[in-house]
Amino acid sequence: MPESRKITDKAAPDKPLPFWRTKKMSEMTPREWESLCDGCGRCCLNKLTDIDTAETVYTDVGCKLLDTASCRCADYKNRQKKVHDCVRLSWRNIRRLNWLPPTCGYVLVASGQDLPWWHPLISGSPETVHEAGISVRGKVSANEVDVPDRDLVDYIVKWPQRWPKGSRGKVRPK
Repeated sequence: MPESRKITDKAAPDKPLPFWRTKKMSEMTPREWESLCDGCGRCCLNKLTDIDTAETVYTDVGCKLLDTASCRCADYKNRQKKVHDCVRLSWRNIRRLNWLPPTCGYVLVASGQDLPWWHPLISGSPETVHEAGISVRGKVSANEVDVPDRDLVDYIVKWPQRWPKGSRGKVRPK
């Protein structure tokens, strides 16, 4: 066991720190890596990138594989075969993907921040990401199958690039 895994939290000295605070992303197991995903579905929204400025904006149009109830991919295992521009996140590309939302667990851990109260690894429940207003549940207006690319500009929204009110707190609001 690496020495770094024996580090403890000052608030709970008898409890070892979680893996995302002691391991480099490149050292995480596939299971640990996948668990950093909070299940918000924001990365599964269609995005537009300005060719001149490289600015990326979100739409509230979901990928054809996005299950809007669970906010998860309906065919995660085969997603890259079915969606040609689906990006597989890795420790190698996570810092370069400027279109990921600021609430993303991968983005937070890559920048040295801890996971928020609503993240399933903290809360123990996949529902807190929805309760905190982080997920796309109830916010997706259309499926990409039903919206021609030329019309995506009519669906631009700002909320996926923002933290919802009350979601940044260290503990779950009562």
